[in-house]
Amino acid sequence: MKKSEAEKAIRSLSTTWFRSLPEAEKEHPSFGSFKSWMRSNGYGHYLDFRSTGGADDAAESWFDQELGQTWRR
Repeated sequence: MKKSEAEKAIRSLSTTWFRSLPEAEKEHPSFGSFKSWMRSNGYGHYLDFRSTGGADDAAESWFDQELGQTWRR
């Protein structure tokens, strides 16, 4: 998987996942829960790419950016 393809998919999927959450869970969305959701729904292959800091770190950064959580970094 190319990193650019993974980024596009993860950004889109993070928004899709977030919209499906109950209101109470939207205050502090969890990257771990998002990753589990991706794997359970057949999107886990988007987490398999090369990145200097590691795929998980890059994916979490895109997740945070999409959901306005960059203050956590």
